[in-house]
Amino acid sequence: MKDKKRKARRGNPLSAMLSATMLFFFLGFLMLAIKDGSWQSLMMAVVVPLIVFLSSALIPKLFPADKMLLTLTNFLCALGVLVLYYMDPARGLRQALFYGLGLGAMLLCILLVRFVKRWKTLVMLIMLGGMMILAVTAFFGQTVNGAQNWFRFGSLQFQPSEIAKLSLIVGLAYLLSRRRDFLAILFSICCMALLVLQADMGTAIVYYGVTVMMLYTLTGKIRTVLGCVLATAAAVGAVYFILPMLGFTKLVNKFQYVNARFNSWLNPWDDPRGDSYQLLTGLIAIANGGLWGVGLGLGNAASSITYAYNDFIFPVIVHEFGAVFGVIVLLMYVFIIIRAVMIARRSRTVFHTLLSVGCAALLGLQTFVIVGGNLKLIPLTGVTLPFISYGGTSLVSSLCVIGLLQGVASVNEQGVREDRELAMRGGEEA
Repeated sequence: MKDKKRKARRGNPLSAMLSATMLFFFLGFLMLAIKDGSWQSLMMAVVVPLIVFLSSALIPKLFPADKMLLTLTNFLCALGVLVLYYMDPARGLRQALFYGLGLGAMLLCILLVRFVKRWKTLVMLIMLGGMMILAVTAFFGQTVNGAQNWFRFGSLQFQPSEIAKLSLIVGLAYLLSRRRDFLAILFSICCMALLVLQADMGTAIVYYGVTVMMLYTLTGKIRTVLGCVLATAAAVGAVYFILPMLGFTKLVNKFQYVNARFNSWLNPWDDPRGDSYQLLTGLIAIANGGLWGVGLGLGNAASSITYAYNDFIFPVIVHEFGAVFGVIVLLMYVFIIIRAVMIARRSRTVFHTLLSVGCAALLGLQTFVIVGGNLKLIPLTGVTLPFISYGGTSLVSSLCVIGLLQGVASVNEQGVREDRELAMRGGEEA
């Protein structure tokens, strides 16, 4: 029996993937330790692989979970810690701390989806909380890089839109599953309007895409998508043409930064040392990295790119590890989205299906918006790369999204086991 178990473990691709992931990050931090001679790097070489192992191996033992989804998520989170630690050890340590906190939040979300049976009161509180933090930020938040999307409470600084996206997914999933379409659309419009007041257009685009995908999943009608597009076009026209005529000059002035980013996307070489500097240095870093990269800790992209630890962390990864590795990272996001869609297809309730689709749409759109901006496919926006970009709010909220998915996967697996037991009992009775 022991020999059979050993052979099963050796032949299990997920176990091999987990072992390879742990070895990758152990060697990565070990290289940094050799380079800088720091005991702290040696400590990280043990701690980060240990976190990856505990979260990937122990969570499935507590309750049914999607092991592939866990392993992919942990790789991306640990990659963010590694790259940030190389750029700035203090940021890397903080990111590792938030990684641990995010795993705790993920467990909480799994338990929430798995055991909560009556969602009405809880969903209303979640929706109200999301609207309140967006409203407070829109009027009293701090402006960073042209967007008033940060809020400071004492020494604590966080980005409320990252928290509110959880309320958007849960709120839309519940309302649409109860066929309260008008309330769902109204809730989404209110959230996006508050983001527009903050001039946080990147996050507003992500919210919009999530809403459209969930509506299409529910109705299956193309006219629903077309109606949303027409309504959005009318809203954009109102912002840019009607509001100035009505005297809302302060609101219109908030979008000057958005216009500057759009112009730098169209004609980056018109102002290479100004608004286009960040985009151009990112593209140069990607090109200099080549197929295989310059090597961890040997590049200069982190020091030359503005906000390399946040908006432009993907070009740093490609510069250090190469374009081949960059494609592998993007494929990991694709596999996470595919797993989320598979979880949605196996769901037994409309609420769980919409919840999974909302999570998949959020991660997919957010990844496309930031990576597309880094590669000059679309205008650059200030959203974070899920799991990797620096920021406690972003990392914890992204892990909460995975927690919602894992919760649905756990419910699905529990239902399959119950059906199997019923079938076996029926067979015995027969």
